[in-house]
Amino acid sequence: MNLFFAKKTLFLMGILFCLPAYLSFGQELPIGKIADDSAFRASIKQTWLSDSPGRVLARPRVLHNLPGGGRLELRVQAARDEFMVILARELTGSRRTAATGQFPGWAQGSWILTRRRDTGAALRIRIFLRSDPYAYVQFRPFTDDKCQMDVVLYDAYVVRSLPLPVSLERLYTMPLSDTFKLAGDKFPVRYFEPNPADYRDHRQFIAKVRERLPELDFADDGAIDQTGRYVYIETGLAQRQPVGLNCSGFAKWLIDGILRPATGERMEIPPLKAPFGERGTSFTEPWEESRDPFFGLDWIRNLASQAWTTLRSPAFGSLDEIEVRRQPFSRVIIRNGSSATVQSYTGFLENAGYGTEGLHALLYTLAVDEPGRFYLAAVNNEGGPPAAAANPRGLPRMRTYFHVAALVPYFTEQGVFQVAVFESAAETSFNAFKTRYPGHYVSLVRVPIETAFDP
Repeated sequence: MNLFFAKKTLFLMGILFCLPAYLSFGQELPIGKIADDSAFRASIKQTWLSDSPGRVLARPRVLHNLPGGGRLELRVQAARDEFMVILARELTGSRRTAATGQFPGWAQGSWILTRRRDTGAALRIRIFLRSDPYAYVQFRPFTDDKCQMDVVLYDAYVVRSLPLPVSLERLYTMPLSDTFKLAGDKFPVRYFEPNPADYRDHRQFIAKVRERLPELDFADDGAIDQTGRYVYIETGLAQRQPVGLNCSGFAKWLIDGILRPATGERMEIPPLKAPFGERGTSFTEPWEESRDPFFGLDWIRNLASQAWTTLRSPAFGSLDEIEVRRQPFSRVIIRNGSSATVQSYTGFLENAGYGTEGLHALLYTLAVDEPGRFYLAAVNNEGGPPAAAANPRGLPRMRTYFHVAALVPYFTEQGVFQVAVFESAAETSFNAFKTRYPGHYVSLVRVPIETAFDP
């Protein structure tokens, strides 16, 4: 396998990400309206794109005004074995016409050529079609008259090694519109042109949840029953002071919040603990009563099914409808300190879900492909939760669903992708959620977004 993300090139990512990834910038343009810079690229082909590495590395940065509007900064960045020629577009402000004077290298329309320092050979061209450092299109040399295209979203390849009938050098001067016509319908343009208006309800839902969070505290095994009492999930008995919610009780609180405006009632707790759908094996069956390994999975499935059944129809409450089982990628970039490699991604696994290494990309693609939904997640691994007490000596290792969270992927009004994470009576961050569970798996179920919220 040609793993072009080698250790020596990881510095390039650091250079591009030197600015915060989520600045406030103007709403993104459709790809067809990005100002064309092909004439400028043609004018610098001999002096910057094809000249000897020594001469290119010695050149000072250049500011250029594009005929179609906007500015770009031409500069070079170098490492030990490679260097980049960067045509960095200017990041715009909250209004499309507002200039910021910032040229991070990943603003919409930025174009980057990476070359070897010893021979000057071209290694790849990277183009950012959104102002997002984690979403880009990449081209690599293949033969003298062909190149290969990759589409990378949050370290996952939604397109990998697609052959195109032009050389990499031909792309030096080709307009972006012509470049993507070569890929035809195999280029997933939808992932670069989400409509922020489609996520207005997501933003309202998130705001309403945040307003109510100060009312809550955490309590182990805590939930609110159908009468409004704080009780223990296991026994149904009233909680002792101080009262609160655990991760499962909090997920119920969220779903109660979107159902009560329609039904006037909260859900009962016992039905949420009932087995839902196929899960487990003959090996796990004898342990279900003593270790309850599928509690978290059954809980989120029942919650999601109840939400769809109540708000839409019973036909939407089946396991086939609520459970996420497909993803549009099979390769991911795994980062480990100063190195990165491209590895296969197994995707959905029965009785496990998805590996957390692909979760960010999965949520991005789900946000684009399935607007109008958020997701309940059940985290699991073999042996139970990180605490050793969950798997006493002498008991067999088995996959256990030990944590529940709500993940709300959406785009801001300016088109910035974000994931709101609500868990255990609080809001956390997606990065904290993902890094907390390396090597773990997450099962996801869909829940309809509703703007009426009253738990």
